[in-house]
Amino acid sequence: LLTMKAIVIATFFGVFLICTYAAKEVTKKTKKAKLYVPQIDCDVKAGKIINPEFIAKCPPGCQDVKYRVYGTDIYASFSSVCNAAIHSGIIDNAGGKILVQKVAGHSGYRGTFSNGVRSLSLPRWRESFIVSEGKPRKGVTYPSTLEYSSSKSTAVKLGDAVRKEYQMSLVLTPATQMATTTPTPTTTTTDPSTTPKPTTTPTTTRTTTVAAAAKTRPGLHRVRDIAFRGTSTSTSNRNILRPNTGIQRQEPVAAFWRAAGSPAHLAMETDSWKPGLSLFDTGFSSKEELNPKPLEPTSQGNPNCKVDLSFLMDGSWSIGKRRFHLQKQFLGNVAQALGIGSSGPLMGIVQYGDDASTEFNLKTYTNSKDLRNAIEKIPQKGGLSNVGKALSFVNKNFFLDANGNRGGAPNVVVVMVDGWPTDRVEEASRLARESGINIFFVTIEAAAESEKQSIIEPNFVDKAVCRTNGFYSINVPSWFSLRKVVQPLVKRVCDTDRLACSKTCLNSADIGFVIDGSSSVGTSNFRTVLQFVANISKEFEISDTDTRIGAVQYTYEQRLEFSFDKYSTKQDVLNAIKRISYWSGGTSTGAAISYASEQLFSKSKPNKRKIMILITDGRSYDDVSVPAMAAHQNGVIAYSVGVAWAAQDELEAIATDPDKEHSFFVDEFDNLYRFVNQLIQNICTEFNSQPRN
Repeated sequence: LLTMKAIVIATFFGVFLICTYAAKEVTKKTKKAKLYVPQIDCDVKAGKIINPEFIAKCPPGCQDVKYRVYGTDIYASFSSVCNAAIHSGIIDNAGGKILVQKVAGHSGYRGTFSNGVRSLSLPRWRESFIVSEGKPRKGVTYPSTLEYSSSKSTAVKLGDAVRKEYQMSLVLTPATQMATTTPTPTTTTTDPSTTPKPTTTPTTTRTTTVAAAAKTRPGLHRVRDIAFRGTSTSTSNRNILRPNTGIQRQEPVAAFWRAAGSPAHLAMETDSWKPGLSLFDTGFSSKEELNPKPLEPTSQGNPNCKVDLSFLMDGSWSIGKRRFHLQKQFLGNVAQALGIGSSGPLMGIVQYGDDASTEFNLKTYTNSKDLRNAIEKIPQKGGLSNVGKALSFVNKNFFLDANGNRGGAPNVVVVMVDGWPTDRVEEASRLARESGINIFFVTIEAAAESEKQSIIEPNFVDKAVCRTNGFYSINVPSWFSLRKVVQPLVKRVCDTDRLACSKTCLNSADIGFVIDGSSSVGTSNFRTVLQFVANISKEFEISDTDTRIGAVQYTYEQRLEFSFDKYSTKQDVLNAIKRISYWSGGTSTGAAISYASEQLFSKSKPNKRKIMILITDGRSYDDVSVPAMAAHQNGVIAYSVGVAWAAQDELEAIATDPDKEHSFFVDEFDNLYRFVNQLIQNICTEFNSQPRN
C-alpha cells in the first residue's frame, strides 16, 4: 500500500513538473516581441514615407534651419519630421522616439517660433502629419522597416497620350483611410449652441470685477475727461494711465499651448497668455445670446467692396468714457459708409484690453443699420492696451468659416489704438500677415517726445502693417478729428488690388515655363517634362486675378505655346500643357530667355511676381549669361532645372542668386518629379522673406 501511494505521489509530482515546464514554454512563445524602432535622418520629410502611421527614432542634431518645417502642431508633409517634432516639443535636439500620424491636407499652415525652431507659413498642402510621444497606441501594429516612396514611375494612359504618374501619394489601405478621415484638428471657437449653458455666475463675476475695478480708480475717467478738453494736460496724464507693466506682461505673445494625446486635443489650442480659459469662453459676447431682437432684412451691400473686416476696438481704461463713445460713433459711421451686406463687406468687432473678446462676428449682422445699433450698445471692457494679444486672438479665432469667413473675400483687420500698445505687436502681426490678414492701424494722439521713453516697442506701426509705405496706417492728431478719416479708411480697405497681405506664394505670381524641345530630349522624355510642368502648375491657385501660367518651347527657334492671359482656370492650363507638341531641333537657350522676357514677362501684371522656370537637357549653342542678367534686372526670378547633359555653369548663370536655392540638376528625366516639392517650397520661402516697404 505504501508503495502504491509513493507511485501515485511520484506520478502526480511528475505531471505537475511537466505542466509547469510546458506553461513556461508557452509563455515564452507567446511573449510579445520587442518593437524594433527604425531610425530616420534629420532631412527625411513625412511625404517621403508611405506608412500612414509609424514610430521612428530621430538622431541628435536635427534642430537646424536647413531642415525646414511648415505649420504649427499640424505640419505640411514636406516638413522635416524630426525638426517638426522638436518644434512641437516632443523631443529636443538630442533626438528620441516619436509617433507620426498622417492626416488630411489643410487650407493653411501657420508658422511660429517654438522650442528654438522657426516654422514657416504655407497657404495649403495636400497632406499633413502630426507628431506625439513615441509610444505605441493600443491595437496598432507598427512597421519595423519604413516604406519610402519609389523613385520609379508608372505609365498611366491619359487620353491620346501617355503621361507619367509618380508614386508620390499614399496607397489607400484601411489604415490610410482611417488616418485621412480623422476629423481635421483646427483651432476653433466653440459654438454656443452646442455648448452647455453656463450658470449666471461667470457673468455676475465679470460685472462685479469691472465695477470693482472702476471703484478702485475713482479719478481715472475724470482725469482723462479733463485732459479731453485741452491738450495742455493730456501729456502728463497719459503716463499716469499707462504705468510700466513690464512685470505683468507675459511674453512672447506668439507662444502656444498644445494638449498632449490624440489629434483631437489640438482643437483646444489656446493662448498661453489667457489663463483660466474654460469651454464656456467661446469668444462670443453673452449679449448675442440674450434677448434677441428682430433684425433688418439682409442687405446685398456694396459689391465693389467685398472684404471680411474685423475692427479691433480699444477698450482700455486709458481711453476714458467720452473717447470710447467717440470711437463707437466712428465705427458706426464706417459701417454706414462701407455698405454692409452679404455680397459686399461684412464687419465684426473685437474689443481688447488686458485680453480680447469678440463682440460680434462677421455673420451676426448683414446690414449697416443693425450693425450701427449693436456698436452703440458695446460696454467698455477696461484694462491695458494689449494689442499684440488682440492680434493673436483675431488670427486664431476670428476668421473662421463658423464665424462667417467667406474664403474668397480678403481678410482685413483695422486696429484702433489710443496712444500706444502696452505689449509687443511685431511677432503677433507677422503671424497674422503670414495667414493672409491685411493689418491697418488707426492711431489717435500719438506719443509726445516726453512720452516716447514709456513706449515698449518703438515704431510699432511699421513693425505690424503689411507694407510700410503709409497706405496701411493713419495717424489722427486728436479724437475730434477722427470723423475726417472715415472716407479715406473706407477707400483703402475696399481697394482689394492693394491688399498685399491677401497675396500668398500660391496666388500672386505670373509663372512662365521655358521648355527645351531639342532633338536630344526625345518624344518620351518630352512628355515627362510636360508632366513635371503640370505637377508644378496644379499646386498654384490659378485664375485671372491669382497665379497665371504661360509657356514657351524652344530649339534653335522659339514658340509661344500660350501666354499668361490665355487660360484662367487650372483645368484649362493643365489641358493646354498636355496639348504641347514636341518640336525637335537645336538648343539656343539664351535666345529662348530673351524671347520669354519679351513675349511673356513684358506683359506681366505690375502686382505679380515674375517667375521663370527653365528646363533643359544640354549645353546651349549661344550665350545664356547676358539674357539671364537682363531678365533678372527686369524683376524676373529665374529657376533653372538641368537634366542629363545640362551644363552646371549655365544653370547657375540662368538662376537668380543664390544659385543653390534656384538651380537644380537630375541625372535622368524620370527623376524630375523629385524637385516638384522643393521648387514650390523655395518659391514660398522666398515670398515670405520679401521686404515690406
